[in-house]
Amino acid sequence: MTDDPPTFERLRVLTYNVRACKGRDRVRSPLRIAEVIASAAPDIVALQELDVRRLRSDRLDQAELIARELGMDFHFSPAMRVMEEEFGDAILTALPMRLVKAAALPGIRFPMKLERRGALWTEIRIGRAFVQMLNTHLGLTRRERRVQIDALCGAGWLLNPECEDPAILAGDFNFLSRSRTYARVMSRLQDAQKLAPSARSGATFPARYPRFRIDYIFVSPSIQVDRVEVIKTPATQAASDHLPVLADLRIPVRARRPATLPDAADLTSLDEALQARSRASEAGH
Repeated sequence: MTDDPPTFERLRVLTYNVRACKGRDRVRSPLRIAEVIASAAPDIVALQELDVRRLRSDRLDQAELIARELGMDFHFSPAMRVMEEEFGDAILTALPMRLVKAAALPGIRFPMKLERRGALWTEIRIGRAFVQMLNTHLGLTRRERRVQIDALCGAGWLLNPECEDPAILAGDFNFLSRSRTYARVMSRLQDAQKLAPSARSGATFPARYPRFRIDYIFVSPSIQVDRVEVIKTPATQAASDHLPVLADLRIPVRARRPATLPDAADLTSLDEALQARSRASEAGH
């Protein structure tokens, strides 16, 4: 007699605002960020505030460098582009992944023009399960966060028929858990940190003396949460102005198979990652 196959797949997700890889020592080091991530051994990484070909970062492609150091593929989506310089967010994983959507979020242009924000959506296969993985970085004012969350909770993203349970939304949301925008997200998803067996509020910002929880991992109802940790170590306190958030999850195996994804063995890591970043950049306009 053979054992029945598992009804879920285990998944470790990390979200991290890396501040263009600028540490407390003011040095921009993608390799230091990669070391912090590697020490947590995540399966999927959601990164915010990455520089790509920016003069201030020595024209390096931080998304590519970090992904290559971790042995992962990636999709990058620029929230801002000036000439050849880009600034935005990325999803990294060694699991089979396809890009679903990368686009700007609505903003507020009055009384001042604020920094553009965006979101990135990929579909990832974990063994016999699939998950919709979304990454975002919201604005600094309440007004813009409200319109951005309305967009994310609408038909283009979380209410899109393709964005079905199980789904994960991670990133730097720049809001507190008592805010209206947090409640709006909670009308669609659940706060992984509050579902963890040893749930406690872990502040993520500023990294050196954290006081505010503004970085989150939200999950759809079918996902089980085993553990959530805000990683506070000397290394994470030095590498960025945010602390990374790590979650151990169980993703249900569904009978329906979404769009075909390549096997991990069929992926040519660097070439495919570069092509993926180019496609995501075009979609980000």
